[in-house]
Amino acid sequence: MSETPAGAVPKAALWMIGSIVSFSAMAVAGRWVSSGLDTFEIMLYRSLLGVLIVGTIVLVTGRRREVATRHLGTHIIRNISHFTGQNLWFYAITVIPLAQVFALEFTGPIWAMLLAPLVLGERLTWPRSLAALVGFLGILIVTRPSPETLSPGLFAAASAAIGFAGSAIFTRKLTRTDSTLCILFWLTLTQAVMGLVCAGFDGDIALPAAEAVPGVIVIGLAGLCAHYCLTTALGLAPASVVMPIDFTRLPVIAIVGMMLYQEPLDPWVLLGAAIIFAANYVNILRETRAARRAGV
Repeated sequence: MSETPAGAVPKAALWMIGSIVSFSAMAVAGRWVSSGLDTFEIMLYRSLLGVLIVGTIVLVTGRRREVATRHLGTHIIRNISHFTGQNLWFYAITVIPLAQVFALEFTGPIWAMLLAPLVLGERLTWPRSLAALVGFLGILIVTRPSPETLSPGLFAAASAAIGFAGSAIFTRKLTRTDSTLCILFWLTLTQAVMGLVCAGFDGDIALPAAEAVPGVIVIGLAGLCAHYCLTTALGLAPASVVMPIDFTRLPVIAIVGMMLYQEPLDPWVLLGAAIIFAANYVNILRETRAARRAGV
């Protein structure tokens, strides 16, 4: 049984703080620029900045051979899923409280469990099914569905989690053969093309106003930083250690929403999110112990 090296957990915690700050900054910046840009335009400019950054890294480090095309179809499917989820996420953060968006985003791992048998051939065991059922209970508490509470924003946030789950599943499949740099390169390039097509569909692509340019830059940099920090943290410590730290994104963004946008702290959202988290966390602990017993 392998142990986490001494000092790795504090380092992972620091990386997770970077991830939490980045995700929160992206949400605030997304609201900031949404008055002048639609979600497709936001994704276009975010992806173009990503292409510039990742392309520069590829050229400067001389790692062009890593950018392979042998699994381009899988990259495209993965990025359509992510592009759809991210657009829905950017829409949701403009119309419902930030805490609600983040709470529903935490259902992503549950959807991934349900999609994994279809894409990766993984078995849907009864503990995973139970975790999904408990997580669904948490969704019901967060949304409290009724004709008065259901809204396009809630559906968008819930659907965004499904898009992110699909992205995670296909990313897991790609990591078996392709490097992280290769995945990031095709992520930014294909989503820049998708953003250009969708934003230009009506023949009118708005340029960001001068006051919105810093927000667009924050979105582009924060998106890359968030995923880099999260990936680095998972490389230092197991998911069973990292995930509780990631969950602090919810109270952080709830406080941000209260301070910047006068959004009330909804105890039902926090309770539902805690149940979603518990379902994910218990499943991760069980999977980790099973892998250790199997000597993986």
